[in-house]
Amino acid sequence: MSFKIYTKTGDAGQTSLFGGRRLHKHHLRIESYGTVDELNAFTGLVRDAIEDDEIREVLKEIQDRLFTIGANLASDPEKELPAPDLLDTDIQLLEKEMDRMDADLPPLKNFILPGGHFTVSYCHLARTVCRRAERRVVALSQEEEVSEIVIKYLNRLSDYFFILARSMSQNLGAEEVVWQNRNS
Repeated sequence: MSFKIYTKTGDAGQTSLFGGRRLHKHHLRIESYGTVDELNAFTGLVRDAIEDDEIREVLKEIQDRLFTIGANLASDPEKELPAPDLLDTDIQLLEKEMDRMDADLPPLKNFILPGGHFTVSYCHLARTVCRRAERRVVALSQEEEVSEIVIKYLNRLSDYFFILARSMSQNLGAEEVVWQNRNS
């Protein structure tokens, strides 16, 4: 049995949430989980650019959690639907990994610009998309119920990508690109 990926039900600019409610494709809920999906794609790009198996495993775990967040955001909040769980231990994993990487990094004394190596730049792209996803989800939470742990996870994840960028810069022997104030 095969199915077609196209349904034609979105041709008029609407899509369905899990639970059946239809929304315009520009609705903040759709923007939220669409941006989380974009972040998941960038996380896959980062994962593909890194050779360290331990980091790749953490990134795969992050991708699984992002899919969980997307499923939660794509579910109609007005219906009692079973949704995959996001746990405090998911946030603790990010914190543990950041602490582990940060222990080997020199103290941060300057603002860092994206660049120095394509892998570092990919990490910064993921960080900025994560911040946008967080902004979208926070805006959605002002209108509809969103689990607080989703916002907390996205906030911590953007920090993770920043530390990962710094760690990758060091591991790859790339120079961190420091912001230069023209007036200093």
